[in-house]
Amino acid sequence: MPCDTVNLIYFSPTRTTQKILQAMAEGMSVGRIDHLDLTPPQAETRLFDEITDELTILGAPVYAGRLPIEAVRRLRRLKAREAPAVVVVVYGNREYEDALLELKNLAGEQGFRPIAAGAFIGEHSYSTNGTPIAVGRPDEADLNQAREFGERIFGKILNGRGMDRMSALEVPGNFPHKERMERPLEAPTTRETLCVLCGTCAAVCPTAAVTAADAVITEPERCILCQACVKNCPAGARVMEVERIKKVAGWLSTHCARRKEPELFL
Repeated sequence: MPCDTVNLIYFSPTRTTQKILQAMAEGMSVGRIDHLDLTPPQAETRLFDEITDELTILGAPVYAGRLPIEAVRRLRRLKAREAPAVVVVVYGNREYEDALLELKNLAGEQGFRPIAAGAFIGEHSYSTNGTPIAVGRPDEADLNQAREFGERIFGKILNGRGMDRMSALEVPGNFPHKERMERPLEAPTTRETLCVLCGTCAAVCPTAAVTAADAVITEPERCILCQACVKNCPAGARVMEVERIKKVAGWLSTHCARRKEPELFL
């Protein structure tokens, strides 16, 4: 297989997953790093070329122990032909539960051959100043681990072991996977007194749930609670005021404060 290019394919509304994959690629001695961002709404309908033998790193966040439904839909648009793949999930310091196994299985169904996997920690999408959850993660220590892991993976490929001789990858998780949580229609809101109508919230929304013209309008039925609009609003006008979410954030801030470290499988 060629070893001069690595493909990074990710669904990453708040960019934590993208950071981890980029660091892993930096640890590999390749001449080119290609990005395929599945986050924008256009990825729902875009056609992708089949991936043949290039090393690919697939990444997605964890939502309540599973992959986001939108990430699954977009990943299913990919096709590969026995391309070696690293599967990576990023979670908010609680648990990743079935998400890593789900991504590994999904990659296999789309024609990839998973050879390594990792579960990294990213700042929780519900984290705020009042309810901090894994603030600043991935930090430099996380990114260094990602770079070192990338170097180890690349060494595994280059040390003379053919793909047909690599043992099957085993990762934690249960199958059938845990049931997805039902949730009411909820979404962040806009404090109009602070909003400058810059349109950032609409631009970063992965499901086109937000529009910004004379006012900011949010469609709760399209919102996936990724909080990309909240994290990226330059005026601090986008806020999550749903009481259920605020209670969850408070619980996570209290009960998931102990630092967790990445788990790596090679």
